[in-house]
Amino acid sequence: MKIIKAKIFTQFPEIVFGMSTKFKIDKNDKFQFNMSFSINDESERVESNRHLFFETLGLSKENVAYQTQIHSDIIKTAGYGGKVGDSDAIITPRKGIGIAISMADCVGIFIYDKVEKVIAGVHSGWRGTKQEILKKTLLQLQADFDSSPENLYVYIAPSISQKNYEVGNEVAEQFDGEYLIPTSDKYLLDVSRINYDMLIDFGIPKSQIEHSELCSFDESYIHSFRRDKNESGRAFGVIAIKEN
Repeated sequence: MKIIKAKIFTQFPEIVFGMSTKFKIDKNDKFQFNMSFSINDESERVESNRHLFFETLGLSKENVAYQTQIHSDIIKTAGYGGKVGDSDAIITPRKGIGIAISMADCVGIFIYDKVEKVIAGVHSGWRGTKQEILKKTLLQLQADFDSSPENLYVYIAPSISQKNYEVGNEVAEQFDGEYLIPTSDKYLLDVSRINYDMLIDFGIPKSQIEHSELCSFDESYIHSFRRDKNESGRAFGVIAIKEN
C-alpha cells in the first residue's frame, strides 16, 4: 500500500498525516481501495478499507472525523470521531482525533497551527473555491482558536492540474482570468493555485506551505473522477495530532 506523505509535517513529531492511493486488495475490488460510501461500492468493503488505512497511520476509525462533502462553504468543529454531517471543512483542537478529507481531483488542504495545537482539513472543488471555503476556514481558526498566519503550516494535496481540468464558460466566468487558459470554446482552470494564493494572501509564509505537484489525473495510482469516471474511487487524506 502506497501512502502519500507531506514533508511539511515531518518536522512535527506530534503530527500524523497520510493520503491513501489506489490499491487493489483483490480481483473484485473495482474501485481500488475506495474510502467513500457515496459511490456504488460495498459498505463492508469501505469499512474494511478505512480500518486498514487508519490502522496503518496508527489511528482507529472511531477516532477519525469525516463529513458528507457537498461542495459548500460549511465548516464544522469536531470534538469526536465519526460523521460530523454535511460540510466541506473540519477543525479540531482535540488530540487523538483525526480529520479525513475525501478526494478524487478536488483540492484537499491540511492545516496545522503549531502554537495553538489545532488542525483543519478542507475540501475545495471549484464550487468550494468560488465560495472561498479555505479563506473562511482560516478566518474561523483565527476567530475561534486565536491562530496567527505565521504559526500555520499547510499541505495542499495532489489534485487535478490545470492542463487536465477543462471547464465551460459558465464555470470559467466565475474566476479571475489569471487562473484560466482559453482552449477553443472552453477553458483550463487552476483550482489548486487559487487556493494557494488564498494562503499567501492570508499571510502564511511560502516556506510553510507545501504545494504538491502531483496531478491526480496523470498519476495512475491516485484516484481521479475525471479520468476514471464511474469507476473512480475516493482517497482519504487524514491529519491528526497524537495524544501525549
